[in-house]
Amino acid sequence: MTRSETMQRRAFIVAFLATPGVVMSSMSEAQTADPENTVYLDLKDGRVVIQLLPELAPKHVERVKALCRKGFYDGTPFHRVIEGFMAQGGDPSGTGTGGSGLGNLPAEFTTQRRFLRGSVGAARSSSPNSADSQFFIMFAPAPNLDGQYTIWGQVISGMEFVDKIKRGSGGNGMVNGPDRIVHMRVAADVK
Repeated sequence: MTRSETMQRRAFIVAFLATPGVVMSSMSEAQTADPENTVYLDLKDGRVVIQLLPELAPKHVERVKALCRKGFYDGTPFHRVIEGFMAQGGDPSGTGTGGSGLGNLPAEFTTQRRFLRGSVGAARSSSPNSADSQFFIMFAPAPNLDGQYTIWGQVISGMEFVDKIKRGSGGNGMVNGPDRIVHMRVAADVK
């Protein structure tokens, strides 16, 4: 494949992923994604492939890739999981108050994408500029989050494994005995 063909394919993938509601359904579709901007999230039930969106959230994507390359996410729990809403992880303490120690990121909110099934967003406190390592994956659309939280990725394969993450109880969705991330790696680093 020539460089021009590769660039055309990437442009198509980016345009396709920008289409609201897109979640690819097979690994063959996911394999065409740019490995440097793809994350493999290995869960107990299988592999989830996440397309990173550096054109929307470059600082968040840079942080996620750096943490993946350090093995930071491996073994961390999905500590807050709410049926019909989202699964939140990326906190090594499992309390919802922990982070990477690298400090907060500035908000990279966008009106170009909406929070739909498979969207991956940066979790934060009430301060817009407080995201760090925590993230959430949407089970369903959540228009109330649009323009209020940073979207840094989109599940393109393996959403059925996200659907199997253990749910929390009570109004806050905190999980007793939560499922954990097995591995989270940048695809370019996986041989």
